[in-house]
This record gives sequence, structure tokens and C-alpha cells, in this order.
Amino acid sequence: MKLRLALIVLLLANAGYFLWARGDLVGFGLAPASLNEREPQRMARQIKPEWVQVRKDVKAGAPAP
Repeated sequence: MKLRLALIVLLLANAGYFLWARGDLVGFGLAPASLNEREPQRMARQIKPEWVQVRKDVKAGAPAP
């Protein structure tokens, strides 16, 4: 009986978190912070993020340029 109750509580908690994260609970005053509001200090510390480039991995046997 205790295990069944724990399972129900966990399922309800997961469903609540899912709805909250999607923003479905905004009508109740429960909304997650947007990405820019979560860590503004990190956004302010970025130095020229447009310079970042994604490159393919170099094979292990090839010398680095």
C-alpha cells in the first residue's frame, strides 16, 4: 500500500513538473523563468560569442595544424 501511494505521488509530481516546464500553469501564476532571466550574470560575462565556431574532430593519427 505504501509503495502504491509513493508511485502515485511521484507520477503526480512528474506530471506537475511537466506542465509547469511547458508553461501550461501560467494561468495559475506559476511560470518558469525565461532563459535570459535564469542566469543574467553568465549572459553579461560572454565575450564575443559570435566568434565561436563548431569544428569537426581531427582523427587521432593526424597531426594538429
